[in-house]
Amino acid sequence: MVRQALSAIHLFQRDQHYVIAEGKVQIVDEFTGRIMPDRSWERGLHQMIEAREGVELSARRETLARITYQRLFRRYLLLAGMTGTALEVAEEVWSVYRLPVVKVPLNRPSRREMHAGRLLATARAKWDAVAATAERITRREQRPLLIGTRSVQASEELSRVLTARGLAHALLNAKQDRSEAEIIAAAGNAATITVATNMAGRGTDIRLGPQVAEHGGLHVILTECHESARVDRQLFGRCARQGDPGDCQAIVSLEDELFRVYAPWLTRLAARLGGGEERARWALAILRVVAQAAAERRNSSIRRDTLRQDRRLEKTLAFSGRQE
Repeated sequence: MVRQALSAIHLFQRDQHYVIAEGKVQIVDEFTGRIMPDRSWERGLHQMIEAREGVELSARRETLARITYQRLFRRYLLLAGMTGTALEVAEEVWSVYRLPVVKVPLNRPSRREMHAGRLLATARAKWDAVAATAERITRREQRPLLIGTRSVQASEELSRVLTARGLAHALLNAKQDRSEAEIIAAAGNAATITVATNMAGRGTDIRLGPQVAEHGGLHVILTECHESARVDRQLFGRCARQGDPGDCQAIVSLEDELFRVYAPWLTRLAARLGGGEERARWALAILRVVAQAAAERRNSSIRRDTLRQDRRLEKTLAFSGRQE
């Protein structure tokens, strides 16, 4: 219980790992940006966080049965899937499910342009650079803009910066999910700014408004790299869909969590070296590859450990004659 209490105090942050909605602590899925209703952390951790936040304590839940995704999906006689970012995990998909990954040609040639990324020293400098870019894209070029953030907290912080500059925008995160359809429907209109977590970064089709394609289409800004490069690619994939024009860029900072956690020595070195835009672009490219590779190795190792435990459990149950 002491370990759970310390975890609740130091490891779990409001508006990042969870939000307070309807008087309850509700878990936010980092990869989708959405609330996971009726889900709770186990072994008293959820109740510890509720006590810290001063909300009504929920009843502690006991796990009666569990099954991994790997075991669940392997139970199907026929198994297939489709995603735009499968090539990066083709080896793991084959080792777990014995499924090959086949590349399907694009329906129309892609017109997406990727601009050089920008690496700023501080989060404040990053938000100022994002706001300046937003002003240029929407006011001067009259194009729609989608800005992706990694957490609810970051989306609200950017929203305050844009508001201070007088830039009207729509905010889409786990707290404002009821108006998601209306926000996405208007996100492709000229001079529209949409700030969103990963809710708008996966499977969302933003249709361009009148005359938008002639001005260059949708512009997408990534404000923080994710542990998986696949999630970054999914956000960039919101622009230039189905042959439409569009472009994207990353504007990040050395204070971002991914760099601090998975490449701390390289982050400190980049901060000491400083330099101009050209050096910052090289530093960002190296930082991104090193940090995301480290994060992917860790997450892949966790998934493989889960798979090994699953196989040991299967052998144990088979030996004992018990059902799952």
